[in-house]
Amino acid sequence: MAKKKRIVFYTDSDDDYQPSSNTFPPEKQNLKVMIDRKQRRGKEVTLVTGFIGKQDDLKALASLLKSKCGVGGTAKNGEILIQGNHREKIMGILLDAGYKAKKSGG
Repeated sequence: MAKKKRIVFYTDSDDDYQPSSNTFPPEKQNLKVMIDRKQRRGKEVTLVTGFIGKQDDLKALASLLKSKCGVGGTAKNGEILIQGNHREKIMGILLDAGYKAKKSGG
């Protein structure tokens, strides 16, 4: 028997992220800090969303947060993922750096 070919469509909205050509100053950024467990086998990550700017600036902020928390993480699609539950510590770091940050979620 010959296998049938299937057409699969992928419509993930995360691929629509377009980095801005200019990075907003920290006082004009509205960042949301939340804990996420979805699709991570029950492990917690601290998720920072809402950054508007260049990918290099996003990676620099992610690097700062990772070094201050002493953990790993990544920056992609306009989001920063930090391994573990570090919401309070990240809120303090962002507020000290001049960002507008808000806790989101439970």
